Amino acid sequence: MKWLLRAVLALLLIAALAAGAVWQWLRSPLSLAAPSVELSIEPGTTPAEVARAWVAAGVQTDARYLYQWFKWSGRAKQIRAGSYEVHAGITPRELLDKMVRGDEVLEQLRLIEGWNWRQVRAALATAPALKAKTAQMSDAEVMAALGEPDLLPEGRFFPDTYAYSRGVSDLTVLKRARAAMQRRLMAAWTARAPELPLKSPEEALILASIVEKETGTASDRSKVAAVFVNRLRAGMPLQTDPTVIYGLGEAFDGNLRKRDLTTDTPFNTYTRGGLPPTPIAMPGQASLQAALHPAAVKSLYFVSRGDGSSEFSEDLAAHNRAVNKYIRGK
Repeated sequence: MKWLLRAVLALLLIAALAAGAVWQWLRSPLSLAAPSVELSIEPGTTPAEVARAWVAAGVQTDARYLYQWFKWSGRAKQIRAGSYEVHAGITPRELLDKMVRGDEVLEQLRLIEGWNWRQVRAALATAPALKAKTAQMSDAEVMAALGEPDLLPEGRFFPDTYAYSRGVSDLTVLKRARAAMQRRLMAAWTARAPELPLKSPEEALILASIVEKETGTASDRSKVAAVFVNRLRAGMPLQTDPTVIYGLGEAFDGNLRKRDLTTDTPFNTYTRGGLPPTPIAMPGQASLQAALHPAAVKSLYFVSRGDGSSEFSEDLAAHNRAVNKYIRGK
């Protein structure tokens, strides 16, 4: 009996020492191969694979210890996919907490109001740690990948700042921006002012893109929209330079010439009536609202005052006087 008691006590002592060692390990900083270590965990990665991936990335411990800790904690299945970064001083307990919380390292992509699709693609190409799946895709292939193969990409994405995990696909960000534009456009269309000369949300989006490009001062936005709405009602050509510039594409050198205004293209609103066939840029929320809630004014013309604001006129004679004053300096 004494021998058995000694054996039990020895086992208890060993177990206590082991438990103490484990407790101490959980609270002790992990050694790292560098001041910081990064890891992207894909959806579906098993806890054992996560443990091995951390060790391969530079966490200097035995992957089996990490896995057993994940498993013993009862939270192994709560580990979230994402991009993580750890720094010197992190403990095994803190490492698991970070992954269970989903405390990721996020990057940001900002899409600016008034950008065209070429500018969006350029921003995607230079965004940090964004997987460039669309880099070798045509525009049609991009839209097909987004589930809208018959739609052109211009103006279809909502300008905003999008946070994303490192290593995520640019298609994922585009899907979010596309969904955001659809939500904003439909909400604005549903609440639109009555009796607008717009037949569909598509026409509203096109008009909003023109308003976005023509507005120099926020306080003028609804009046700019009113000019174009009034022209549509009256059957007048929109005669807006940004549509002509858009039609010129990369051939535009920064100088809009008289011949450009008289050369017919689908986007030349001097030579063609009505709205152009597609948006010409990404409108923001303010331009969507202005297009669908234009100011209650009768203006048919406007000209820049040179300070970002515009002078609005109801008739051609008043407009010509404004042009002489602000453009010709007479």
